[in-house]
Amino acid sequence: MKQESNGKKNRFPLRARFRYWFDNRMAKGSLGFIHILIIASLIFAILIAGLVVALGLSDDGEPASILWNSVATLINAWMPYFEDGGPGYIALMSFTAIAGVLFTSVLIGIVTSAIEEKIIDLKKGNSPVLEQGHTVILGFQSGEFTLLEQLILAAAGKPACVVIADDVERDEMEQAVRDNLDVPQNFRVICRTADINDPVSLEMCSIETCKTVIISPMDDIKTIKALLAVSVLLHEKGCADVKVNAVVSRSEFRFPSSLAQRHNITALQTDETLAKIIAHSCTQKGLSSTFREVFNFEGSEFYTVDIPGIGDMTFGELTVRLDRAVAIGVFRDGQVRLTPPKDYRLAASDRLLVFSEEPDSIQLLPAAEAGKGASDSAPPVPRAAAETGAVILGYNGSLPTILREMPENVSHVILASNREIRYDRETIEKTASARSMAVSYCDKLCSTENALLELVRSAEHIIILNDHEKTEDEADMEASFLLITLRDLRERFDLHFNITTEMRREQNQNLLIDEDHTDFVVASSMSSLILAQLAENPELKEVFRELLSNEGSELYLKNVGKTFRPGTYSVERLRGTLLDAGYVFLGFVNAEFESTFNPPLRAELTLTESDSLIVLGEQ
Repeated sequence: MKQESNGKKNRFPLRARFRYWFDNRMAKGSLGFIHILIIASLIFAILIAGLVVALGLSDDGEPASILWNSVATLINAWMPYFEDGGPGYIALMSFTAIAGVLFTSVLIGIVTSAIEEKIIDLKKGNSPVLEQGHTVILGFQSGEFTLLEQLILAAAGKPACVVIADDVERDEMEQAVRDNLDVPQNFRVICRTADINDPVSLEMCSIETCKTVIISPMDDIKTIKALLAVSVLLHEKGCADVKVNAVVSRSEFRFPSSLAQRHNITALQTDETLAKIIAHSCTQKGLSSTFREVFNFEGSEFYTVDIPGIGDMTFGELTVRLDRAVAIGVFRDGQVRLTPPKDYRLAASDRLLVFSEEPDSIQLLPAAEAGKGASDSAPPVPRAAAETGAVILGYNGSLPTILREMPENVSHVILASNREIRYDRETIEKTASARSMAVSYCDKLCSTENALLELVRSAEHIIILNDHEKTEDEADMEASFLLITLRDLRERFDLHFNITTEMRREQNQNLLIDEDHTDFVVASSMSSLILAQLAENPELKEVFRELLSNEGSELYLKNVGKTFRPGTYSVERLRGTLLDAGYVFLGFVNAEFESTFNPPLRAELTLTESDSLIVLGEQ
C-alpha cells in the first residue's frame, strides 16, 4: 500500500508540483507574489555572486562585497562600467542589470495593481462605518429621494448622519444623491456597497450603534429578507435599543409580533393604506396632496408634548384655547386616543398629540381670553353630500378595500379593465352590498378611444388602478398612457370628471405634467413619508396604525359648497363646531388647491363653495 501511495505521488512531475505551489502562492494576492519576487531576486543575486567568486572574475576577493555589488546591480538595474572588471565580470553584471529591469518592472506592476485594487475597494465603500447615533437606510433606488428629503428636513439644521447601503456601486449612489438633493452642511450621507440580505455584510454599517434602521420601500420579498438579516445581526450583537422600520404591501407578509417586539420592528402594510387614500381621493380632489403635506416634515407636523394646566379640562375646552397648535389626541397609560369627544376629561399627567409647526411656540390661552376673537357669524352647519358615482379602470387586490372605504355618498361604481380579468365578484358584491352600493361591470375592452369615451361620458370620478402583477415601470407606464388619454378626451369633448391615479414609483409620476391637479397616489412616496416620521418619532407608531387602517380616525376633505354653508368664521368657532360633529379641524384647501394648516386661533376665514376643510374624524 505504501509503495502504491508513493507511486501515485510520483506520478506528478516536479514541474506540475511547482506550478501547483506557485498557483497557491498567487492565490494569496499581491503580497504573495511580492514574497516570491523578493526570494527569486535574492537567489539570483546570490547565484551571480557565487559565479563571480568561483570563476575569479573580480579583483575584489571579498565574497560579501561581491554579493552586495550583485544585489545593488539587480535592484538599481545599473549597467557596469568598463573599468569595473574584466569581460566576464561585466557580462555577468550586465545580465544581472537586465534581470533587475525585469524584476523592477514586475514589482512596480504588482504594487500599482495592488494600489488600484485598494482604490477600487475604497470606491465601493467596503470600509466599516465608525459612527454612533446615525440612521441606516437599507436599499437604494435611483430617482426615489423622498425618504432622504424628509430626513434632511427632520434634522432641522442639527448635525445628522445617514448611512445608505445596497448592492450598488458607492460612487453611483453618491453621484445620484449629489445630482438630485441639496444636502446641507449639517447632514452627512455615507454610502456603502453591501448585500443587505447578508448579516455579515451589514456589519460594515455599524447597525449596533445606530439609532434606527429604515428598510427603503421596495419589493416585499426583498424587504422581508432585509428585515430578517437585520434581526439576526441585532440578535448576535445583543442590541435591544435599535429600532427597525419597514413597510410591506401585502398583509400575508405581516411580521410576527413576538419578533417585532424583541427587535423594535415596525412593519406597516401599505396596500390597504393606499387603497383608503385612493377611495377618498376620488371624490375629494386634492386629498392625496393633503396626505403628503400632513405626513411630511415641512410646515406643521405631529408632536407629543406636555402642556401644564390641562388637568381636569375637557378636550372641547382645550380645543378652543390652544393656539399655534391643534390637539388631535391624548396619550394615557401607554395608549393613544385620537379625536376624543368634546366632553373627554383630561388628567394632569396626560401627554398631548398635537399638530404644530414648532412645539416650543404652543400657547394655552387663559379661559378669560378664549372667545374674544370669535366672529358673530353662525358656525357652519354640516349637510349631507349629494350622491355620486365612480368608474374604476383596472384591477388589483386592493379593489375590495377601495369599495369598502368609498365615501358614503358614492352610490354606484362601474368596474372596467383594458384586459380580460376575472374579478373576485363574490367578494366585490358582498362588500358593495354592505355599503348599499350598486356595482356594474363593463365587459367591453376599453383599449379603443370610442369604448373609453362611452364609459366616461357620464362619469364624475375616475380611478386608474395599477396592475400589481406587472413590473413597477410597466404598470406605471400603462397607467400613465391611460391618464394621458383621459385628459385628452376630457379636453376635446368638454367633459367634467376628476382623476385619481395609482402609481408605484415617484420617479414615474415626475414624468407626467400635473396641469389639472390630478390626484396621484404613489406607493414609494407615501411609504417614504411614513418611514421618515417613524424614524424620528417612534411614539407615532400606533397613531399611524389608526390613521392608516380601515378603522378609527381618518383624514377627510369636506367641501364647503357640498357639506357646509359658505361664509366668514373664526378658527375658534370652526374648531368648536366641527368637534361637536366629531371632527378635529386641521386647516383648509382653497380653490387653487393651496393648503393652509393650523391657522391662528383668532384668525377669521372666509370660506367659499370651492374651498374644502381638512378634518380628522371617524366618520
